Amino acid sequence: MGNTFGRLFRITTFGESHGEAIGCVIDGCPAGLKIDENFIQSELDRRRPGQSKITTQRKESDTAEILSGVFEGKATGTPIAIFIRNKDQKSKDYSHIADKFRPSHADYTYHEKYGIRDYRGGGRSSARETAARVAAGAVAKLLLKEINVEINAWVSQVGDIRLEKPYPELDLSKTEGNIVRCPDETTARLMIDLIDRVRKDQDTIGGIVSCVVKGVPAGLGEPVFDRLHAQLGRAMLSINAVKGFEYGSGFAGVRMRGSEHNDIFEKQDGKIITKTNHSGGIQGGISNGQDIYFNVAFKPVATIMKDQETVDVHGKKTIISGKGRHDPCVVPRAVPIVEAMAALVLADFYLLNKSSKLSG
Repeated sequence: MGNTFGRLFRITTFGESHGEAIGCVIDGCPAGLKIDENFIQSELDRRRPGQSKITTQRKESDTAEILSGVFEGKATGTPIAIFIRNKDQKSKDYSHIADKFRPSHADYTYHEKYGIRDYRGGGRSSARETAARVAAGAVAKLLLKEINVEINAWVSQVGDIRLEKPYPELDLSKTEGNIVRCPDETTARLMIDLIDRVRKDQDTIGGIVSCVVKGVPAGLGEPVFDRLHAQLGRAMLSINAVKGFEYGSGFAGVRMRGSEHNDIFEKQDGKIITKTNHSGGIQGGISNGQDIYFNVAFKPVATIMKDQETVDVHGKKTIISGKGRHDPCVVPRAVPIVEAMAALVLADFYLLNKSSKLSG
């Protein structure tokens, strides 16, 4: 029912924003993998609410509890269950929308699909569900670390403020050095000022998270329907508030000729590489060993603190006011979510690739 992702490295998430807890079950994690609980927690800490003045002030520790599948610090090969308790719900903040549909939220569509909805914080449609993905993605990262795959995402745009430098010129170690998670300090300050102004205007704004994956071996991906970039796109578009995905040259490639866009092969240090990388590390839906890079566009958060026109469950016109604690811009906290979803896709394809070859 849309709650499970992956084939061999397979995760199912559960829980609602204002329920007792959220969490995930990871099936297919190879036995013997070292499970670093401190690393899992550090990834959750990057996503958790209440980090700064430009994020929601909901206070959640997002402490991960591993319930199964790990013994003496290693995966046993059985399902790994990770449990994250909700501790700072304020459900009364949502009582005023029990019979109203918030503009651009999932309220109406959930009501039409199920005939019932959990209006407290959006229930299952809340971005709080992504904490479970980050926990699962942390385990996927630990698996990918075994083959030296490195995933780094950062905020490259907020509103009209854009980081123009291409990623090879960025020092991505600086991404976590500011609250907006932009590796360029000058651009970061402009982004922070813009988000703060938008917040004070009781409004929201969107942005772009960019990501690069280094060290991916050639050969990951499947022909036709399960192309690597198709699954990455599916993963990113499954994240709350995502409205667009592009990889490699993306839409900018339409302005180029084939003679400019083609990535010419050459051999360097005994390895076949490409002189350029407009393909974004993927050709024919399969990784070619070069960097995989992509952009993910996030819309402005739908909940704003201004009055808006809407209708109730009976179709009667009414006014709705935003209440509660919400992000004025989601992209700073989306950085680890984008990394987690990329890790889940690549871990799955890595295991699929191993299963498709004879050993020896």
